[in-house]
Amino acid sequence: MHTEDVLAAVGSGVWQWEQATEEIAVDAQAAHLLGLPDGAGTYRTAAVRACLHAADYVSVSAEVELAAAEGTVAEQLVRVVGPDGSVRRTLRARIAPRPPGRIRGTLHEVPVGGSRSGRPPRDWRRAREAFLLDAGRALAEADSTEEVLRVAATLSMPGFSPDGLAVFGVDNDRLSAIGHHGQEVIDPSILDMPLSADYPAAVVARTGQAVYLPTPRSYAERFPATWPLVRPYGRVSWSYLPLTVAGTTIGAWMAAFRDPVEFTPDERAVLTTVARMLGQALARAGQHESERALTDGLQRTMLPARKPDVTGMAVAARYVPTGGGLQVGGDWYDVIDLPSGRTAIVIGDVQGHDVRAAGIMGQLRIALRAYAAEGHGPDAVLSRTSRFLAGLGRTSADARFATCLYAEVDPLTGALEMVRAGHPEPAVRLGDGTTIVRRSEVGLPLGIEPDADYPTTRMVLEPGEVLLLCTDGLIETGGHDLDTGWSRLSRALAAGPPGDLEVLADSLVDAVHGPASHQTTGPLVDRREDDIALVLLRRDPEGPTCAVPVRRTVLAIPQDDPGRIRAARADIRALLHDWSSPDQVESAVLLVSEAVTNVLVHTDGDAVLLAQVTGMPGTRRLHVDVGDRSDEMPHRRSPGEMASSGRGLLLMEELADAWGVDPRGDGKATWFELYETLPPAAVAG
Repeated sequence: MHTEDVLAAVGSGVWQWEQATEEIAVDAQAAHLLGLPDGAGTYRTAAVRACLHAADYVSVSAEVELAAAEGTVAEQLVRVVGPDGSVRRTLRARIAPRPPGRIRGTLHEVPVGGSRSGRPPRDWRRAREAFLLDAGRALAEADSTEEVLRVAATLSMPGFSPDGLAVFGVDNDRLSAIGHHGQEVIDPSILDMPLSADYPAAVVARTGQAVYLPTPRSYAERFPATWPLVRPYGRVSWSYLPLTVAGTTIGAWMAAFRDPVEFTPDERAVLTTVARMLGQALARAGQHESERALTDGLQRTMLPARKPDVTGMAVAARYVPTGGGLQVGGDWYDVIDLPSGRTAIVIGDVQGHDVRAAGIMGQLRIALRAYAAEGHGPDAVLSRTSRFLAGLGRTSADARFATCLYAEVDPLTGALEMVRAGHPEPAVRLGDGTTIVRRSEVGLPLGIEPDADYPTTRMVLEPGEVLLLCTDGLIETGGHDLDTGWSRLSRALAAGPPGDLEVLADSLVDAVHGPASHQTTGPLVDRREDDIALVLLRRDPEGPTCAVPVRRTVLAIPQDDPGRIRAARADIRALLHDWSSPDQVESAVLLVSEAVTNVLVHTDGDAVLLAQVTGMPGTRRLHVDVGDRSDEMPHRRSPGEMASSGRGLLLMEELADAWGVDPRGDGKATWFELYETLPPAAVAG
């Protein structure tokens, strides 16, 4: 014999509460004791709540939460009430947790606890107060419109639970349904209508006065135009109440009933209170959703539009806002392609955690990108950015400063040129897992001194090493100072998987915000949490820049010695001695001659040639860069047949695989690239 059969033989029923889905499963005996007409099955908690005394339901809910939290067994007396609020029987509910998120128990009738003859006024008042406390708590905890509507749909009022609910919102001169419960199909004209429509919800929204319709006849007489739309749903009583916030009607709430409701003063008081709490909950939820939308928009605008990428290197980045406010602040990171072919990695933190800090951060990011695109060196980029931020402070009473780390990376050699403006130092995870903080020189934070000088630190990232750049939020969150924070991060960086930077980035954030972080708090226990930005950079040990030496030649062609152009052509031929395509070699020689001659003819300075070959034979790349100190940019012309000049850019476009002219801090550079391709015979072989 099953356990349920044994319990049923002694008058006990079995029930099971699934907290995750908010469903309660009952056997036949439990359904009988609760007065559920459909017998054994699975019910929503609202259906079971409607069978119990409101005060008892609040108590048993608290016992369920306590039993689940502590893993203990509890007992509670609950009263089963009828539609009129009278107590039909008293049950002893036994509660035992069955993880995860499951409560199992038994129900047994006891000969105490209630009169079957009506509803004492005092008992009704207690039930109403218990219900309103429970409803107020649930609505206060809802932080989205969807959650508010879900709570509203599960409200079980003492003695007169509605069968259908709808919430309407006002948008200019329209009234539209933002949520409904209890009917699968609704006439479209009810979901959206003019505010002037002859519909109870529209009247309530216009006037701010509640409308009670206790009978179908009263509905048909007062609203003959819309009565045919609601008649098919089979309800017999309706209440429409205004949703009011700070004296303004923001919508209407409908509660419809299958059983007749007289709408006594007590019942109207309950409905009015629920409508007031519902309106406030919807207003709070709308504000939260607006703040989240603003947060998402600011983050999308201020973070890089594409995933950071550096040729020959692996990159991962994270931005984690704090949990309070708009969840935006002054932390940022960026990865910038430079005219020189290098890549700049930037990370910074504007003072403060508010919209003003986020706005300044956006301005700084744009200004820094502009200075970097001009070709300035790292120190000059931060000097100009500091002057820019100091200029912003002179026009505002809310002056801010910012810390920043700017690193220029050569992916071919792993060389870095780094400058710091009051920013935390970087850390490096060596190939054997050892983590060290890379000590480097530092200048003042941006915006404090307009003419501040920023010393440059040079280092080389060896194959397989991982560089960590971060803001102080990653170091000091959890009450840590710089020393204890770096110790914690060093352990996490050494323990993480260097081969997968995405997983490593997540493990670093988890070390600060995850469960383990609560066991490693620092000495500054009162320190507030801060935003977090971090960038991880690893030089790929299997990449082509690590496996194959780079061929490179550098040559200066003085203005007074144009004969050196012949030497430049010879260097290019020597550099490409084993290039698979002779035609590409001749094209490279011709383009070098054109670029260098253009500098000597159209400027007053010398030309500097940099040419390098990278990659494996058959898939190599030639990059040629001819620089000068003139700011005047070349322009494409249309020379005639007899013209002796003006064809340089046309040749670039015709012969090069890629080319361009990039401004630099001290002039410009004309560059082109050729990509080696094997001849068809070699490919077939």
